[in-house]
Amino acid sequence: MAGSFFRKKDAAERTPSPGAAPVPQAEEAPAGEPDSSGHNDSAAGLISAGKAQLDKKSLDLIFAVEQMIQARAHAESSNYELQDRLNHSNSHIERLGKDLRNLNKVIEDREKDILELEQRLAEKNLKMDQVLEDHRELQDTMSAKADELKSTIDLEQQKYAKLMQKHHEAHVDKHKRIIELEDRISRLETENGHLRQKYETVRQEKAYLSGMISDFTSRMTVPFSAGSPPAERNEEYGDT
Repeated sequence: MAGSFFRKKDAAERTPSPGAAPVPQAEEAPAGEPDSSGHNDSAAGLISAGKAQLDKKSLDLIFAVEQMIQARAHAESSNYELQDRLNHSNSHIERLGKDLRNLNKVIEDREKDILELEQRLAEKNLKMDQVLEDHRELQDTMSAKADELKSTIDLEQQKYAKLMQKHHEAHVDKHKRIIELEDRISRLETENGHLRQKYETVRQEKAYLSGMISDFTSRMTVPFSAGSPPAERNEEYGDT
């Protein structure tokens, strides 16, 4: 510990403390030239020689004073270092403050843009909600109309099916009636042929009978009309 004290003594003596106790002349002599290593060695030797001649209380006092000087020098060195760091920190804080102000301005601008976008988005959401509501109403209306049309189509399909069934039944009945009428016409034509044949036979028989009757009548009337001219007799035959 004493060796480290003598190595740091030169740095401590550069900044003497005004409240420090007086030290022997042999210890203060080398303080005027702290940069010379030869003088430091001689000063250390003088201090060692001086300390050898002092008693224990004086040595303790000198050691305490030297500790105080060393602590003061270390404190001042630390103070200078901290002052430099403080100045550097202040400049850095100023730069950070400027950056912070710029960032705050940018943030304010961005917040304004965000508010405008949120307002636009809210308006679009309102429009979208209105469009969705209109779409739902239209969809409900179209669904109701579709259901109504479906019911109407089902009813019309049922009516059409009934009409088709009736049409099919009527077509079947018509076809049956046509077949029946064709059969009846065929029978009637056959009967008509038979009747014509019978009529022709009857007409021929009637003509034959008429001729026989006329001939018989003419024969029976000849004796009564012998004096009549032949023309009259021909007319009588023609009338029969």
